[in-house]
Amino acid sequence: MTPAPQAPLRHLYPAWFAIVLGLCGLALAWHRASVLMGDGARLVSQVLGALAGLVLTLLTVAFVVRAIRHPDVWREDRRHPVRHAFIAALPISWTLLATVATSLGLRHPTITLIWMTGALAQLLITAWILGRWWLGNHPGGFQWTAITPALFIPVVGNVLLPLAGHALGLGEWAMAQFGIGLLFWPIVLVLLLVRIGVQGMWPERLLPASFIVIAPPAVIGLVALQAGAPLALAWMCWGIALFGLLWVLPLLKRIAALPFGLAHWGMSFPLAALSALTLALWPRTVTPLPALGLLALSTLVIAALSYATLQGLRQGSLLTAEPLPPVVAVSDR
Repeated sequence: MTPAPQAPLRHLYPAWFAIVLGLCGLALAWHRASVLMGDGARLVSQVLGALAGLVLTLLTVAFVVRAIRHPDVWREDRRHPVRHAFIAALPISWTLLATVATSLGLRHPTITLIWMTGALAQLLITAWILGRWWLGNHPGGFQWTAITPALFIPVVGNVLLPLAGHALGLGEWAMAQFGIGLLFWPIVLVLLLVRIGVQGMWPERLLPASFIVIAPPAVIGLVALQAGAPLALAWMCWGIALFGLLWVLPLLKRIAALPFGLAHWGMSFPLAALSALTLALWPRTVTPLPALGLLALSTLVIAALSYATLQGLRQGSLLTAEPLPPVVAVSDR
């Protein structure tokens, strides 16, 4: 029997790293807001970045300890039909933190090393996640139950790399991986729609992760602006991202009825990314109110998620077994 003090650590699933994604995304959005709000917004960005770094450090240490003490659950993560896609959140956390540091003007070899390590890990994990599809309809392969919005996570992890890659002198590498995400974004979207028609919706407790449909076009729009692409392209991406938000809004009633879980953090980074793109496009608009409204919404949502997470940890309702589909035994290689 597992000792009681170690039991909660067994349930520190990869989805916990979505907290870092949300905090980093909000830090980037507030950094964009400094054009409108001055040094105050920049200070908020710095605080959020520091908090994200602290949370990432704690999660990384805890996750390594978990893998050492409980190799069986780490193996289960890799074999799980849904949870395996959340593993991509680990390298995204590191590259996003490096992106926040770079946006704040920090330049240090350590930041470059963190970004490079995260980018390489992202490439390998993306190949591993999508490589499972070659198993066909065999266990662990291309099954409709495994097609969930979590598959957008490795896509987003690749398209966001140019946000810091160019500043770090690694623009070519960043754009190469950007192309991978750009290729698989519409593929995953189509698979999700087909899955709904063939298999039905994913489990109710994963409904908040549906907001991830907003993230790819929002991040691609930010990269387009940074790369000097035609402004019309950034606006098209903004329109797609905004429609993604409108598209998932009808799910809010069902989401509100769910008990809080880590899947709710799937709403955080997409909203922050849309806010950041809107703020980046603000100089081309008549009024900044939509941008500030989205920033306020993102901030309130992430504040509420943070409070609910602290409450869940205090009450012991989060570090528990996930009621997700049963694990199907399959090689994780």
